[in-house]
Amino acid sequence: MLFEPLSFRGGAVAPNRIALAPMTNQQSLPDGMLGDDELAWIAARVDGGFGIVETCAAFVAQDGKAWPGELGVHDDACLPGLRRMAARINDGGGLGIVQIFHGGVRAPREVSGTQPWSASTWTEDSPGFEPPRAATEDDLERVIAAFAAAAVRCHQAGFGGVELHGAHGYLLSQFLSRTMNTRTDRWGGDLAGRARLIREATRAVRAAVPAPFVVGVRLSPEDFGQARGLDLDETVEVARGLSDDGVDFLHLSLWKALDNTRTRPAQHAIPLFRAAVPADVRLFAAGSIWTRDEAERVLALGADAVALGRVAIINHDWPKRVVDPAWAPVRPPVSPQVLLEQALSPQFVEYMRRWKNFVS
Repeated sequence: MLFEPLSFRGGAVAPNRIALAPMTNQQSLPDGMLGDDELAWIAARVDGGFGIVETCAAFVAQDGKAWPGELGVHDDACLPGLRRMAARINDGGGLGIVQIFHGGVRAPREVSGTQPWSASTWTEDSPGFEPPRAATEDDLERVIAAFAAAAVRCHQAGFGGVELHGAHGYLLSQFLSRTMNTRTDRWGGDLAGRARLIREATRAVRAAVPAPFVVGVRLSPEDFGQARGLDLDETVEVARGLSDDGVDFLHLSLWKALDNTRTRPAQHAIPLFRAAVPADVRLFAAGSIWTRDEAERVLALGADAVALGRVAIINHDWPKRVVDPAWAPVRPPVSPQVLLEQALSPQFVEYMRRWKNFVS
């Protein structure tokens, strides 16, 4: 099943069910334009057999830029670079999907150039935290329009689709959060209010691009790391709503894809979401998948595709290599030289030093 084509309800087809997960890597130029290092990273994974190739998170507006070297989809000036990347993915036979993104409170002033904003304002006892201002109606209208405009640029560039980043505690996830979103207007309160932004942004994207262009949303099903204030049952309801809004796929960020949920230790997330959404809404699952056996077990739980992150960093040709049952993927820690040989830039190698015991 892992190597079977995956069709989407709008008609697009990916050659297999192995996706390169979207990963922060800081390889783009300071103004958000595509850099050669980012293109080389993507090209190696396309040539390595990944059938679905997701880009790093790409900011839809300058005030949503969250880190230096982040890819931009916020301006028509980005189009030449986006066209280069899309063409390289298409030439390699992959389905290219851009992850479109706004950092919200996690878009610091020193990167975005302005005070961060979010659903509400709050403080945290963490180094460098700047309390966000609460979003205005104008902010929300602008960011919805920015997501739609970014999707149009990605379509014009030749990509096969986009994924709205609604996970990991970034803007769309901040609005879903019961702790970060304390608004009492139509953008907060009950789940319908807190889910309004992610659903309206998704509907705007879906309406702005043609049916064959794939539209997906990444979700954190429950609390983990920067994703806080999330309820598993509520996230399942959000998935139902997004299916009504026209998504082609939902991408579950599980961190450990074979573990059961924390909320319900006897149940796994994938069957819960599979039962909640139509069969033609595809489910991607990501989280510590290293081997072919693990990938196939995730598919057996009801996922339609697996998204590989850390293993794809060290094994650029994982899809081609796992055909051999005797092959085992390289695992961390690995030397900087090994990472450079896997088409990571020196900047990406330095970024990976933040991951405990990844770089030797």
